[in-house]
Amino acid sequence: MATVRRVMIDEGSAGQRLDNFLIKILKGVPKTHVYRIIRSGEVRVNKGRAAADTRLEMGDEVRVPPVVQAEKAQHDTTPAREFPVLYEDDCLLAINKPAGVAVHGGSGVSFGVIEQLRRARPQAKFLELVHRLDKETSGILLIAKKRAALIALQDQFRARQTGKTYAVLVEGAWPKSKKVVDVALHKFLTPEGERRVMAVADDNEDGRRSISLVQVVQAFAEHSLLDVTIKTGRTHQIRVHMAHEGHPIVGDEKYGDFARNKALAKGEGCGGAQGLRFARMFLHARYLRFEHPATHEAIELTAPLPPECATLVAALHHAIHAKD
Repeated sequence: MATVRRVMIDEGSAGQRLDNFLIKILKGVPKTHVYRIIRSGEVRVNKGRAAADTRLEMGDEVRVPPVVQAEKAQHDTTPAREFPVLYEDDCLLAINKPAGVAVHGGSGVSFGVIEQLRRARPQAKFLELVHRLDKETSGILLIAKKRAALIALQDQFRARQTGKTYAVLVEGAWPKSKKVVDVALHKFLTPEGERRVMAVADDNEDGRRSISLVQVVQAFAEHSLLDVTIKTGRTHQIRVHMAHEGHPIVGDEKYGDFARNKALAKGEGCGGAQGLRFARMFLHARYLRFEHPATHEAIELTAPLPPECATLVAALHHAIHAKD
């Protein structure tokens, strides 16, 4: 039998909106029902009625009425999983996310990094994503362990006060003189409901200015290894900017060269990588700079290339020197 619960707000929940707090603790309960019990006055904060956008404070008492939670939520099958740790303290956690793992559940994905981490760390009172990476992208991912840290770090990301650099392998010879890609992007949904992004003219009313700084790290016979630093954080920004310039990212299933990606995945050879199979997108968040939310010191993190990416780079490098 479901009963009334009285929940005391701790540091991990302080500052959160009432509706978001309830959605989090009432897993499996439809959002429509959550808003219904708030509007009806069944939810009380310090014995008084409260609106959905009420900000909770430390020490507040929230009365949560009896609700029936979905069966699937009571039998959570999310596996517990830790990820390689690059940095950790009381405020935040930085991990090296592998490719092929979503950062959170949704859109056909049952669970992601954050759900697996919460399952692996049941004692953690607060774990929230500071930012996101595409499922196919590997590299540095920040997770806040306190709400104050989450807010401070997200403010830095929004204000573009962080430095984010990605290691990217693209098709063809990227011109060394092309150091800035300043092309507006427009996000849209395909008729099938898939999220996509396209480059548009600067004066397009649906476009948002997007800037990527590009540096050639190494040139190969048919590819270029780049460092791409993003000055704006648009959806699929690097992927679309590279494709728009005629140099799609190796392994990019949405914006890349389908035939060449298929050949490389089968190990049929691509720019000297004969016999080597590579079946992922070569986009890796390798460097991140930000200000620590508590100490205000500058933090710089690096994530080494994943083995499969390092192996491909080594093969392309070897192919060049084998011809000398």
